[in-house]
Amino acid sequence: MTTSNYSVTGMTCGHCVASVREEIGEIAGVTSVAVTLDDGTVAVTSDREIDRAEIAAAVTEAGYQLV
Repeated sequence: MTTSNYSVTGMTCGHCVASVREEIGEIAGVTSVAVTLDDGTVAVTSDREIDRAEIAAAVTEAGYQLV
């Protein structure tokens, strides 16, 4: 298992958190997604190495931006 941390901009509410969590959670290999709204951090735990581009695409799909 590996855990990677990311920063996401544009999240302002619980709906934002849920959208980001859902989109990242659909990536193959992701086992857990923890989003902290206050500081815009996202911790992604996976059973394989996830490419940053995959995370960025999921965050963009949710309507936000990976920093």
